[in-house]
Amino acid sequence: MDVARVFWPKEQDRRTALAAQGMPRLLLIDADEAAPTLVDCFEDWVRLPASEGDINARCSAILARTAGHSSERPVLDPDGVLRCGSEWVSLPPVEARLLAALLDRFGAVVSRDALARSGWPAGAPGRNALDVHVLRLRRRIAPLGVVIKTVRSRGYLLERGHALLVVESA
Repeated sequence: MDVARVFWPKEQDRRTALAAQGMPRLLLIDADEAAPTLVDCFEDWVRLPASEGDINARCSAILARTAGHSSERPVLDPDGVLRCGSEWVSLPPVEARLLAALLDRFGAVVSRDALARSGWPAGAPGRNALDVHVLRLRRRIAPLGVVIKTVRSRGYLLERGHALLVVESA
């Protein structure tokens, strides 16, 4: 997989499109421009002018992160079963649709509105319904080492975390 070189801020739309596709990106920032906030671990930036060696080093670092990240990516099958390595958990239909939307943008932020539209295509119920389902989903997927993080004022982000040890009492 190659790293796309994106001129910032001229190619902001291209950056957004590449991020949506999960493509690794190196933002080449004009000397007089402020650095943007990185949206996921598939992205990095370097200020121009930069040597080809520096640019290649950044690209290599992005690819190393991408390789580690994509090998840990969970998979949701059509039956609502989330698989992560040899572990799995079955999800109810609404939670499976929510997780599918988060997996489509694994490692990136999904807005509350987009998540609600995914969970309830015919029209989302109240704000609390989304919160309750995200809470339940968090609990179901935690033993697999997958976490949903809240990104304040923006939405939710799905990523690999640490598996929780679940101890059941007899």
